[in-house]
Amino acid sequence: MYTDTNFMKRQFIVFLLRWLLNSFGLWLAVRLFGTGYAPESIDAGAGVFLLAGLIFSVINSILRPIVIVLSLPAILVTLGLFTFIVNGLMVYISLALTPGLQMKFWHSVLAGLLLSLINYIVSSAVELRYEAIRKES
Repeated sequence: MYTDTNFMKRQFIVFLLRWLLNSFGLWLAVRLFGTGYAPESIDAGAGVFLLAGLIFSVINSILRPIVIVLSLPAILVTLGLFTFIVNGLMVYISLALTPGLQMKFWHSVLAGLLLSLINYIVSSAVELRYEAIRKES
């Protein structure tokens, strides 16, 4: 069975994977949707997107659950569609905290859709891998 160190290693690897894929997703979102500002303002390098991905990963794991609980009435009334706005808000806050990268709110909502898809794929892949390991042991 799993020990605490194996569990922690697994969680750390999942966090690193999410960080890298969120960084790639932010880069892709900026390239696909733009920032809402002048195209010349998109001169950020890989380091800026890695930092933005790290900030997004941390904000998404700490702040997003709190915002989801607080916005639960709006999420229920809109049958879950308000979750897109929450995801966009997380992207907007993350990029606002990242030096050298900014995005308008509605572009952040589109980026949030893309990042939600990426996180869903990662979560599914990790869960499938975890189930395969559990069946082997």
